[in-house]
Amino acid sequence: MKEFKYVVTDPEGIHARPAGILVKQAAGYQSAVKITKGEKTADAKRIFGVMGLGVKTGEEVTITAEGADEDIAIAELEAFFKENL
Repeated sequence: MKEFKYVVTDPEGIHARPAGILVKQAAGYQSAVKITKGEKTADAKRIFGVMGLGVKTGEEVTITAEGADEDIAIAELEAFFKENL
């Protein structure tokens, strides 16, 4: 299992548009991809799970990937977060 932490810098947090893009990105991997905020964890491949976390600007999330392509998944997702969130 690989993971990284990220503090959201998008002024609106993870709202509908970036959540949809994140789900699309995560769906491209065989690995299980999870996003965690505090005590709540969601499947990053499901839009309602990601939206349900209610991530706001300045809050830290942890992204984990576990599976066959976890190395590639975590590297690309970290780049995705830096570019989009």
